[in-house]
Parts: sequence; structure tokens; C-alpha cells
Amino acid sequence: MLGSQEELNHRERATLRAVALGKAEITCSSEPDLFVDGLACCDQSTVHRLARLGWIEPTVSGKRGERVPARITALGRTVLGATGVPGRAA
Repeated sequence: MLGSQEELNHRERATLRAVALGKAEITCSSEPDLFVDGLACCDQSTVHRLARLGWIEPTVSGKRGERVPARITALGRTVLGATGVPGRAA
């Protein structure tokens, strides 16, 4: 498991930032898909990993496959670090 911002790769950081900025929707699924600004994320394996680690999650419950707003979890914010999201408090 990753423990610090330095261990995140570029795609993981970018994905966490997009979710933290409120730009993402996630499907309600055990292997969710992520959409950023309405477009499907091109690296779903990263999305699945971030969801399995508990760093991103849906903001509300939905039907299987339904797209709902995504959020970064407290653990995800800790991993990303306070400097990972300009203009946002951790």
C-alpha cells in the first residue's frame, strides 16, 4: 500500500486531484469506472486501485452501474498531501 505523496505515480496524483476538485463521477460498482468532466477516465486500472484502497468513493449510494459524484476520502487526502490540491484545505 502506498504511504506518501512521493509514492504516487503521476496518473494516481492527477486522478486524486480531479476527484478532490469535484470534477469526477464514479459508477456504483465493485470495480467502478470514473468520468472526469463527463469523459471516461482512460486508466480504469488506476481508478479500480484507488477505489480498492479506499482513496475515492461515491458521495451517495446508487443503483449498480449508476454514475454519481465521486469524492476523495480522508485517507486519500492524507496520501495526496495538503499540497496536492491547490486552493483546497486538506
